[in-house]
Amino acid sequence: MVVTGLILLAAIAILTVGFLRARPYGKVGLLAWLQSVVLMAPWLLFFSLVALGVYLNLAGVLLLLIVSTGLYIYLGRQLRSLGTEEMMARRAAALTADAASDPLAEANTAPPREAPSEAVESAAEPAIASPAASSMPIPAEDLAAIEGIFGIDTYFRTETVPYQEGAIFRGNLRGEPVATHARLSEALAARVSDRYRLFLVENAERRPTVVVLPSSVDPPKTTPAQWVLALALSIATIFTSLETGGILQGFDLMQTPDRWRQAVPIMLGVVVVLVAHEIGHWVLARRNDIRLSPPFLIPTWQIGSFGAITRFESLLPNRSVLFDIAFAGPAVGGVVSLLILVLGLVLSHPGSLFQIPSQFFQGSVLVGTLAKVVLGSALQQPLVDVHPLTVIGWLGLVITALNLMPAGQLDGGRIVQAIYGRRTAGRTTFVTLLVLVLVSLVNPLALYWAALILILQRNLERPSLNDLTEPDDARAALGLLALFLMLATLLPLTPSLAGRLGIGS
Repeated sequence: MVVTGLILLAAIAILTVGFLRARPYGKVGLLAWLQSVVLMAPWLLFFSLVALGVYLNLAGVLLLLIVSTGLYIYLGRQLRSLGTEEMMARRAAALTADAASDPLAEANTAPPREAPSEAVESAAEPAIASPAASSMPIPAEDLAAIEGIFGIDTYFRTETVPYQEGAIFRGNLRGEPVATHARLSEALAARVSDRYRLFLVENAERRPTVVVLPSSVDPPKTTPAQWVLALALSIATIFTSLETGGILQGFDLMQTPDRWRQAVPIMLGVVVVLVAHEIGHWVLARRNDIRLSPPFLIPTWQIGSFGAITRFESLLPNRSVLFDIAFAGPAVGGVVSLLILVLGLVLSHPGSLFQIPSQFFQGSVLVGTLAKVVLGSALQQPLVDVHPLTVIGWLGLVITALNLMPAGQLDGGRIVQAIYGRRTAGRTTFVTLLVLVLVSLVNPLALYWAALILILQRNLERPSLNDLTEPDDARAALGLLALFLMLATLLPLTPSLAGRLGIGS
């Protein structure tokens, strides 16, 4: 009961934060917020009814999802019809107000050579202090060309300081981030070709700032040695998945290798989930012209694999692309796993291949409640006969949920970084690692996963080229739904709630 209550409270808190974020945008923002409500409503209603001891059958759950999807599509159409005109009007008003006050005020006080037309076309003898050429890693000729792209109608530069192999150009953003970044990037390419990259980011004072770095700092491509490592990890994952299949059937593959054929179905199921996950990443990356490294699978004998580490080998244009690629993998892998789980539960019957202690279904709020909906009173028996697909779907959901943890360069960490920015992503990474350490007191697997995150994936993803523009509210709603289902998968049922559900003898 406590766990279900915590999930409901977390969902209500998430929806409240979303409402506060959406309210300043008026009717458009509220429609987008309602989309997130519609997405989460079936799950909130389902878990609320479970907490009250009311259990929907599979047809009822499907009806909730169908109604939710229909309402989401309807609200999306209303949002598109209303949003374009209103958002354009808001942006036009904001740009008009900005141009009528601050820019003209600075234009009146700046020297004549900083007039808009000349500021964009020439950087000769600017009125803004620049560091000595000897301290600037960018050659003087290139620096002059770069400084010439700024203007009072795009980004009013006030200071140039060295930064790594490039420079930070401090100043004031004059236009809308998307359009401004596009104009500055186009001007930069016209002056210095593709030798430099322009980033529009938020500085420590949360002010828009331009950073220009040479193309030599672009993400590195996968080396031949790394390809060999990826192949070796894939082979190791096949072996650990076979070992997992053996353990689930009560034998150790290392001691009885002649029984490897019995473990093959579980291994194939894990591989299918992993491949589906990576296909989701790859399709969205290809659609956005982003290059990905090969997946570096992380083998583990407990569940076959922890998933994979996949690096970006291209710079991301904006945070929406970061969200889309990060979300696509867990979405595809999670849907495949959920379908396999439900199909396995439906096909389960007395005499099925696997016999699982009913207490195992207390290990996940989501799996336990779905099992109760489909299997009913069978969960009250000490041993529950289930179809092998049930175990495969369960493993797939756990693998997907682990990768949705909001930490570092995990898919969940990337989703949080895309929606809320790097500051929030850094905090959630710390909290996630702390929670994993605490959970490891009762489950050593959590400590193993925490160590892997800390060693391999604790760092945040590098900023996008336009790191200011947030993803739209529909993406934010999908991200929140994914994080909510991650919690529902990994959080166990309490003994009292399990008793009320009739799970366990």
